[in-house]
Amino acid sequence: MPERMLMVTGGAGFVGSHLVEALNARGVTAILVVDDLTRGAKFENLAGARIADYLDKAELRRALERGALKGAIGGVLHQGACTNTLEQDGRYLMDNNFTYSKELLCFALQERVPFVYASSAAVYGGGRVFREAPEHERPLNAYGWSKLVFDQHVRRLLPGVESTVVGLRYFNVYGPREAHKGPMASMVYQAHRQLETAGVVRLFEGTDGFADGEQRRDFVFVDDVARVNLHFLDGPARRGVWNCGSGSGRTFKALAESLIARRGGGRIEYKPFDPALRGRYQSFTEADLSGLRAAGYPGAFTTLEEGVAACVAAWGRPGAPA
Repeated sequence: MPERMLMVTGGAGFVGSHLVEALNARGVTAILVVDDLTRGAKFENLAGARIADYLDKAELRRALERGALKGAIGGVLHQGACTNTLEQDGRYLMDNNFTYSKELLCFALQERVPFVYASSAAVYGGGRVFREAPEHERPLNAYGWSKLVFDQHVRRLLPGVESTVVGLRYFNVYGPREAHKGPMASMVYQAHRQLETAGVVRLFEGTDGFADGEQRRDFVFVDDVARVNLHFLDGPARRGVWNCGSGSGRTFKALAESLIARRGGGRIEYKPFDPALRGRYQSFTEADLSGLRAAGYPGAFTTLEEGVAACVAAWGRPGAPA
């Protein structure tokens, strides 16, 4: 029989393409990439990858309905979603982030193969405690709610599940190959581009009790996120929803200063806080990693300074996808 493939949804995207790269580094090429290449330039993220097959997301959903993939998949790394945190079309969000995810989870449970999926720290909203418990989960927007509803669906099923089902709540993921995300790209990439084009990083003035540029985010390097995913794909069955961040909140000012130092020039300016974001903006995030550690993930996380150095090196390579 042919070797079972690993399915990576959103495989031409930011995190997904890094998962394909990490699998290739292990010698794994039996990979089914699923994505929507309406924006064809995303292919650049996979230009050097080795995969076995590709399906458009709509084609995958039809294949699942027909049972065409029965026995063909050995595990699912589900990254595909609407990642626009400002998306206002709730029907679109729920179809992409909830219904589509339920369809894939149902398939993985029927096949009894590992299912590791991307959730989001947006489920926590504007709170100050980032621990995987319902009392701390108060999303500020429809995107965060769409992610939370699927987490809740997973939690209801877990007592009767035997195979691996793991949700990873990504904090602020950054790294090479995120340029296609446009306004949804990380602040690390946006600050890099501001320095590249104007020599200035523009940060928000103080808000929510934080001084100018002192808002804090948990920036997590994309290679670390890939390692966490593959850790749960392998080994014994694990079940749960856990944070995936560095565990350390760093200020936007520290980020800008690190980029300026690494690039060798630039300055910081402050701008008024955007009124459109008031009440919908996370001024502070910091992953509580106690659940992730208790679930058996032992790895260290890249510091912001180390990650920024890797990004600047990658973004400066001719022909490399940004």
